[in-house]
Amino acid sequence: MRRLARDILLMAVATGASRLLGLGREAAIADRFGASAAYDAFLIAFFVPHFLRSLLAEGALSTAFVPIYTRLRVGALDAGGSDAVPREADAFASNLLSWLLLVFPAIAVVGVLLAPYYVPFLASGFSPEKLALATTLARLVFPFIALIGFAAVFMGILNAHHRFFPASIAPVWFNVGMLIGVLAVSEGFADRPIYGLGIGVLIGGLGQLVSQVPALRRLGFRFRFSLLPIHPEIAGFGRRIAPAVLALAVAQINLLVDNKIASHLPDGGISALQYAMRLFQLPLGVFAVSIATALLPRLSAARARGERGLFAAYLRDGFAASAFVLLPATIGLLVVGSDVIRLLFEHGSFDASDTVRTAGALSAYVAGLLPYGLVYVQTRACYALGRTGLPVVASVLAVGVNVGLDLALVGPLQEAGLALATAVAGAVNALVLFVLLRGAFRWDGLLGRRLGAIAVGVALLFGIVFGTHRLVDAASPAVGVAVPTLAGLLFYGLFARFTNLWELIVGFGRSTEGASGE
Repeated sequence: MRRLARDILLMAVATGASRLLGLGREAAIADRFGASAAYDAFLIAFFVPHFLRSLLAEGALSTAFVPIYTRLRVGALDAGGSDAVPREADAFASNLLSWLLLVFPAIAVVGVLLAPYYVPFLASGFSPEKLALATTLARLVFPFIALIGFAAVFMGILNAHHRFFPASIAPVWFNVGMLIGVLAVSEGFADRPIYGLGIGVLIGGLGQLVSQVPALRRLGFRFRFSLLPIHPEIAGFGRRIAPAVLALAVAQINLLVDNKIASHLPDGGISALQYAMRLFQLPLGVFAVSIATALLPRLSAARARGERGLFAAYLRDGFAASAFVLLPATIGLLVVGSDVIRLLFEHGSFDASDTVRTAGALSAYVAGLLPYGLVYVQTRACYALGRTGLPVVASVLAVGVNVGLDLALVGPLQEAGLALATAVAGAVNALVLFVLLRGAFRWDGLLGRRLGAIAVGVALLFGIVFGTHRLVDAASPAVGVAVPTLAGLLFYGLFARFTNLWELIVGFGRSTEGASGE
């Protein structure tokens, strides 16, 4: 279905714009703060709000919300209702938002009050001065969770209506806010410029929330405050979100353990992991999240209508599309990652030793690109099926692997060891989910041919990217990034054009036609 390909493309463009602006933000942060004690303190301070953002906002809340909202909307449409005003779905959304108006501010207050207790736990290796700075910053940024929580519900409504672009472009405003904090607000804090970055987080969260309101109004959605009576589907939402929160909480333990161990490394260890993670998340955010987000309402609708064949076909296409974009990204980051880091970050307070530490972590992280992309697709399939306990099982096993490898590898490999443990844990997560979902997956010949072609193309791509990089190795970082990247894109595009991969580009989801029902 061409509309699915179009939706993914629109989201990829919007998310790509946001991620590129995010790299600009990271470059500005690197120039201002480098891999420093102050930035380490900020990252620890922002960990819990970011953790809750993943759990209660853009993670569990959205994935639990969309299947229910979609089912109510599909029921209204199948009964002859209006697509513009699915009344029952909007009543559910309004009731949920009304309760969240009480819940999220309360969470923010608790987070501010408890900062002196959880910050020392997160960063047990920090000096007293560094801990005091992290605690103050945690109190400053914690209200962010309330802003981003409401933004996540807005995003879920838009995605359920297949209005993906406004929700995908909204994070641009978060990056704009942080850039304002780094470039402008921090100048007003001569002694502690890192406070400007904290204020930028709040500006960005507000921008991400407000930017989605016009698109919601165009849909015809109107919020109506209503605490009582509680909508019947709120109970179902609670049943869905509880295991989703648990699965994501277990997964976030990986990051918590990484930061806690890295706090015992020399200053800048947490910062190096953060800069590497930003580059690692670029292809995940642009492509993997776009694919999974576009699939979730479609998988949910197929499940609601009992179309098992269509569900399996969507899932297979998600696998193929993830491999098609993430394996080449893995090759690119492995070969030109060091030059990318030098080009983006090595200026101002970020020096050559910071580049070495960050590049080592990035090389280890990228081994997990495809596994984490597949986890995005498979967890959406679990939530659409209502089998929300499966991601919990997979995450628990992955965390066990991650913690064990963290302890084994941090000594010999430092930051790179922590990153490699994260990558292996992602592979374990993806493999466990694949086994648990095998009944819904249904391997077919088309998927086999696509994956075979991708494997051949990626092997040839590595030779071209590596060879061109060696040819320009003595040139500037900009040339070292641009020439191999352009050569790789040209080759891979031509390879896809003259193989069966071209259909994956121009007609993603077309294999689902005629696949519904059994």
